[in-house]
Amino acid sequence: MTQTANTHPALNTGSIQNLELANRYVLAPMSRASATEDGVPTAEMAEYYARFAKGGFGLLIAEGAYPDTTFSQAYSNQPGLCTDAQQEGWRQVVEAVHAQGSKIVLQLIHAGAVSQVVDVPHGPSPIRPEGHMLQMYGTKQGPYEEPAELCEKDIAALKAGFVQAAKRAEKAGFDGVEIHCANGYLLDQFLTPETNLRNAPYGGSVENRIRLTCEIIAEVRAICRQDFVTGVRLSQAKATQPDYFWMGGLDDARVIFSAVAEAGASFIHFASERNGYFYHSSTKDGVRLTKLAREITGLPVIANGGLEDFSLSAQILSEGEADFLAIGKSAMCNPDLPNRIANQQLLKDFTFEVFSYGIQVSGQLKWEAEQSA
Repeated sequence: MTQTANTHPALNTGSIQNLELANRYVLAPMSRASATEDGVPTAEMAEYYARFAKGGFGLLIAEGAYPDTTFSQAYSNQPGLCTDAQQEGWRQVVEAVHAQGSKIVLQLIHAGAVSQVVDVPHGPSPIRPEGHMLQMYGTKQGPYEEPAELCEKDIAALKAGFVQAAKRAEKAGFDGVEIHCANGYLLDQFLTPETNLRNAPYGGSVENRIRLTCEIIAEVRAICRQDFVTGVRLSQAKATQPDYFWMGGLDDARVIFSAVAEAGASFIHFASERNGYFYHSSTKDGVRLTKLAREITGLPVIANGGLEDFSLSAQILSEGEADFLAIGKSAMCNPDLPNRIANQQLLKDFTFEVFSYGIQVSGQLKWEAEQSA
């Protein structure tokens, strides 16, 4: 039978832990640098997220918030979740999304060595990240700096920051959090042998290198209510290394997936946004990691990477390679993407002209106003 839009498997209901979702479409977290200078989410951000909920996304993953005021902030005007004011700002975002009938979780992210705002970035080891700082983000530009090495006291403090931020997210009304261990940020720096030259307990074997992420997941699960979703984002590629693959391939994957599941993760979000789903949701040998994660852990898996493609996304869900589809850039130009699929409407092509006036939400709204004038 020919697949038609209104029978697309992504329109089926789904669940993560006890969280019932209207469909399989997930808004991927996208850094928009639109908070106040002190990291407080704004009313404009609440309206921005609400339109994705109104557009039919069953689950929204809000952009990465920094969990402490020491070394974690990545870029200017990034939202945080370590003060009362930030918590109240996020509450407005959550209420706006819930009012439209969608669920929302918050990504918690620590920049580590790739911070573009802190005076002295800190990382697992004093290894300078490859590449250059991201344009339009942060107060610094040019090559990344060599970070200072985190001491045991620093690690204990940053771990506590994640846990306290998760508790604040629960108080703000979020349905859960996503712990960010991907894309070359701090927890991924611990996972990556080239940037982690430490010895045990957090360096050496892959079991040691994923340990900090697992400890954070376990402690968040212990402090928050039982039905509070606690997922994890993983990736092979990094923001400045789009062709990076896990050194140990399948062996690393089996250890990593098993470890986060045993720690209590509610879902695995496998990011492949830089070069597309087939490229980075697989090993170099072409073994699909999203499917492997489902088989090893039994957890819901969120796939990512060009999944606005109608046929590709249907294939991934129908063949059991993933349970949910995270949509990023295409969602910027199609905040009503799920509704468009359900109503058999064409999608608008993503264009980088969205950022003509900067990466902030206000810049996009200005550009959109010009297009409709």
